[in-house]
This record gives sequence, structure tokens and C-alpha cells, in this order.
Amino acid sequence: MATIDLIVLGMLKKEPMGAYDIQKLVEYRNISKWVKISTPSIYKKAIQLEEKGFIKADIVKEGKMPEKAVYSLTSAGEKEFERLMFEIATKPIHLFLDFNAVIVNLDSLNSDSQKSCIESIEKNVASLKSYLEQNLREKENVPEIPETGMAVLQQQFVLVEAIEKWIASLKEKF
Repeated sequence: MATIDLIVLGMLKKEPMGAYDIQKLVEYRNISKWVKISTPSIYKKAIQLEEKGFIKADIVKEGKMPEKAVYSLTSAGEKEFERLMFEIATKPIHLFLDFNAVIVNLDSLNSDSQKSCIESIEKNVASLKSYLEQNLREKENVPEIPETGMAVLQQQFVLVEAIEKWIASLKEKF
């Protein structure tokens, strides 16, 4: 998937690191909240990118720790990073909201079940909003958090607020 490629290449463009470090950065930056990415996919992606010549691995040993591969971008990886940036930036934007599969099928349920499904979605949206509020508070004054990272958190927060308003109007109809 090009998105995961871009995330991994982008991190390695900033500095060499191991797959474990990439995975920890993905967790810290909460990337899995806005891109489907998992720990196994990061390790698998590092291997694939190395096989394609976009990154190279240097085996390092630090103290008594086991050896590990530290990845860095190759010149081909630099070109692929830039290509992916423009490819993804110029694609039409799609918003995939899994709960829409429930929404389009609500009319197949009785009234109580419809309300229950909507309430569950509403609860999950509220939980996500709370999480984003906390994340924004924790990171808003941290100088090492890039503005672009904060912009994504703010974008998610705005989307969640819009979904909350939409759910309120949906509840009136069901």
C-alpha cells in the first residue's frame, strides 16, 4: 500500500532507524488512528522496501543488545518518497468510515435496534473525540511535535465534531 510506503519512507527521510523504532513512532504519533497500519505491516514493509532498493539496512549492535537492522533511505528511496508524495497528493480524496456500512443498513432493523446502533456509534465517536482532545492538550506545547502532525490531529478533531453534529441530526430521523 502506497500510504504505508510513504509513512515509512518519510520517517526514514528524517533519520535512519530500525523497524521497531518506526513502529514506536507510529504508535506515538497515533498514525494508526488515521491510516490502516499495523505493527506487522511495518516490519513487512521495511523488508519489501529494502528488496525494492528504496532503503538499505545496516546491522548494528549496541552494548549487550542483540543486533538490529537500522534502515536508511537510498537515492532510489528519496525519489520514491517524492513520487509518492505527489501521487497521493493528487489523488481524489476518499473518506472511509466503517460505520457507514451500519448506517446504510439501519432500515433493515426494528426501531429499537436502529437506535441502539446509532447510540453505539455515537458513544464511539465521543470516545474518539475525548481521545483527540487529550492528545491535542498533551502535544500542543511540545516543541518536537511538527506543525504538520498537529494539523492532522486538528483535522481529525474537526471531522469528529462534524460527525457528532451529523449523528444528532440522524437520531432525529430514527
